[in-house]
Amino acid sequence: MYSLAFSVLFIGFLILTVALRFWLASRHIRHVLAHRSAVPSQFAEKVSLAAHQKAADYTVAKTKSGLLTLLVSTAVLIGFTLFGGLQWLSTTMVHFTGRGMGYQIALLVAFVLISGAIDLPFEYYRQFVLEQRFGFNKMTRGLFFADMAKGILLGAAIGLPLIWVILTLMEKSGGLWWFYAWLVWSGFQLLMLVLYPSVIAPLFNKFTPLTDDSLRSRIEKLMQRVGFASKGLFVMDGSKRSAHGNAYFSGFGAAKRIVFFDTLLARLAPQEIEAVLAHELGHFKLKHIVKRIAVMFGISLAFLALLGYLKTQVWFYTGLGVEPMLLASNDAMALILFALVLPVFTFLFSPLNSVTSRKHEFEADAFAAKYTDAQDLVSALVKLYEDNASTLTPDPVHSAFYDSHPPATVRINKLLAS
Repeated sequence: MYSLAFSVLFIGFLILTVALRFWLASRHIRHVLAHRSAVPSQFAEKVSLAAHQKAADYTVAKTKSGLLTLLVSTAVLIGFTLFGGLQWLSTTMVHFTGRGMGYQIALLVAFVLISGAIDLPFEYYRQFVLEQRFGFNKMTRGLFFADMAKGILLGAAIGLPLIWVILTLMEKSGGLWWFYAWLVWSGFQLLMLVLYPSVIAPLFNKFTPLTDDSLRSRIEKLMQRVGFASKGLFVMDGSKRSAHGNAYFSGFGAAKRIVFFDTLLARLAPQEIEAVLAHELGHFKLKHIVKRIAVMFGISLAFLALLGYLKTQVWFYTGLGVEPMLLASNDAMALILFALVLPVFTFLFSPLNSVTSRKHEFEADAFAAKYTDAQDLVSALVKLYEDNASTLTPDPVHSAFYDSHPPATVRINKLLAS
């Protein structure tokens, strides 16, 4: 009875989520096309009509591509669950490995590889068709597959030991396994914050010290004014993959470093780069990063506690098309099922995350306006919107669900009023 009820609940939320996402996408497409013929008045003197229309066409193309991906991912989800795909995969793995830790790890690895193989054509299309069509792709096919191979090897080197620890805790540490697993997961996330800048990121990109003495001096003075210390200023060769530009700081504690895409440095004036960096530093000085980490840890603890309950419930498995093994552990299957269905039940809450994120963006903008000229940040943002073909006229409802940053007009009007 509980199994049937959970199946019905799952199907209901899945239909609701997919229908909502289609409705949001259709709204977004209509809204962007309705405003395609004219540049918003705030940007009329800075953004050409051709650039505005390119952004509209790029946005529509991405949104339509996302709908196809959604259809396929929904079909895959149903195939894995209600149509018995995971049950078949589990039976196959047991046949080759027997029951035990080998089966658990093999099941997870097989699931990840199958999911990756399904996603691969869509990633390839996005990179070599969609991005190529709009002039953003700089990646060769050799680099694309080299990145994929590096990602698989890195995932195996880092992920397999981590998943072995989690599965061992699930099996042997009793009813509070989820709390111990949360401690391990949180520690792992903090470790990655330290290791990513100097160990992981250089596997994929080349980072060189900023050599422009004038720009370096300007940035160092900014950091002194705001009280920020870093391990260095670096330029990343983002242009070998994409024409999109960005700047960020990564790391944690003493490992913090500031990174500029080479495409960003080539496009923005020194004072604009300073303003963009002041915005990023605002996130740090206003403790947005710490707050986000704390929220992430809190949410992960709640979800692991929920999983701790669900993994002991037979209806959780049978309601999703899986017959739990009575004489062996089902922990790997519980992890997979939880990861598959969680987005179905949580998508409706997406705007809550956007509200917090946008609040932080406004605060970081205000911080940048305090330490640099707000007009420089506005000028930089307009160039970045144009260069990245970001639409200036997103549908407000779609944006509330998907965009962590405020719409361009709202953000810039607030900056100009400061």
